[in-house]
Amino acid sequence: MRVPLVLTGPPAVGKTTAGRALAASLRQGAYVDVDDIRHLVVAGHAAPWHGPEGIRQQLLGVRNACLLARQLGAAGFSTVVADVVTARTLAVYRELLPGCLVVRLRVSPEEARRRAATRPVHLTAAEFERLHAEDAAAGLDVDTELDATCLPLRRLVEELAAMWSAR
Repeated sequence: MRVPLVLTGPPAVGKTTAGRALAASLRQGAYVDVDDIRHLVVAGHAAPWHGPEGIRQQLLGVRNACLLARQLGAAGFSTVVADVVTARTLAVYRELLPGCLVVRLRVSPEEARRRAATRPVHLTAAEFERLHAEDAAAGLDVDTELDATCLPLRRLVEELAAMWSAR
């Protein structure tokens, strides 16, 4: 079992695809998508950019993701968590998942738009652009960054696995 791996980056950088593939490549791997946890709220759901209630729900989702990752870890699973991390949520990850490895994935804006066009729309174009701009300006204190613009999935998973094993 390893410390949890937290994959971050704005929409369409490969967090879900790489995180699931990496977890699936392990003997005992688990994948936690924080959006899935946040979307358990089916009445009264608020996105993080929808004021205080959105921030409250964002933090609730992160805390629950951390609890789940810790429980999975205690059961012997190496766990990958995927989330669009902010300075506020990074502090929660550092507190509740001590020693976790936080990797920020990046792709070019053109590649992110290309990828986003191939999947169901969950964000407006304005929300998509806003999340990318906020991520670029955030200056998060992550452990490492990885440009996935030109990396095939297999190579991206190999690089993430190597970083995680070295932890």
